[in-house]
Amino acid sequence: MSNKKKENKISSLHSADEEEGKIHVSKSVFKTAQEMQISKINEAEEKQRELQRKQEEREKKKRDAYERRLLEEKKELIRLKQGQITESEMISEQPEQKIKLTPWQKIKNFFYQNKWWLGIASVLAALAVFLIYDIVSKERPDSIVMVVTQNEELNNCTGLADYFEQFTSDSNGNGEILTTVHYIPYSDNPQTNYAYGVDTKLTVEFESADAVMVIAGSKLSDAFVPEDVFTDLSEIYPGNPHVKGCRFYLKGTDFAEKIGVSDDVITEDLYLAIREPVSLMYCDKDEMEKTYNKDFSVFDAVIKDLSQ
Repeated sequence: MSNKKKENKISSLHSADEEEGKIHVSKSVFKTAQEMQISKINEAEEKQRELQRKQEEREKKKRDAYERRLLEEKKELIRLKQGQITESEMISEQPEQKIKLTPWQKIKNFFYQNKWWLGIASVLAALAVFLIYDIVSKERPDSIVMVVTQNEELNNCTGLADYFEQFTSDSNGNGEILTTVHYIPYSDNPQTNYAYGVDTKLTVEFESADAVMVIAGSKLSDAFVPEDVFTDLSEIYPGNPHVKGCRFYLKGTDFAEKIGVSDDVITEDLYLAIREPVSLMYCDKDEMEKTYNKDFSVFDAVIKDLSQ
């Protein structure tokens, strides 16, 4: 094998290793949570089956004991009739009285026997109520901007949403214009990301079609390949000095001034991008295209404003 082929093979292996560590946005954290929930339900069902099996064994033992007793009593009765014995303590014993339960005892017994199924039903009912309430009461903004970088100044900056609202229309028809910012403090510290659920938030956001406009830094490349997720801006804005591939770099523009932060808050790697419509775990391509088409006018207006 030539040296050149060996180098190409090694390069391919390195690329495969790098891809293995990245988040695949087609795999949902919700799917993992759903699988865990199914596992818990299966475990509960197995416990219920085990309880049912033990209950059936106890009932069988009682029936077997009762049948043996009946057989012995028949034998005693025959012996009495034949005069082999004059009396029998077994036959003279009073039959076991069947316990009568009060209505309240019947209710308690029902809940005890079905506690696993009732517990599962209660959880599912609570989840349904929560989802319905969330759908009804959730605030529906006209546009959403994701900020995927560890930058507290941007997170606390109210001027960021105000700036994007200038170019946003009343898309939900409620008579008001609202832009919200979803802040995801993605860093190069895996422990910190895990502790604050950053990876989960990132995956959930990139699995949905709610937000397509993204402000991010270079660390996002550690999670996935931006070129596979964002639209190529070089074809849309040819010759724009701030555009490099799918990124519109914010350093060197008056972005900091317009959102009301100091210039050093905007780092050299900070850029604006927009997600390309694709089919994901919890949205199809058509749904994402609706958000893209709605928000691209805002995205385009921001780029043109910052490019003056």
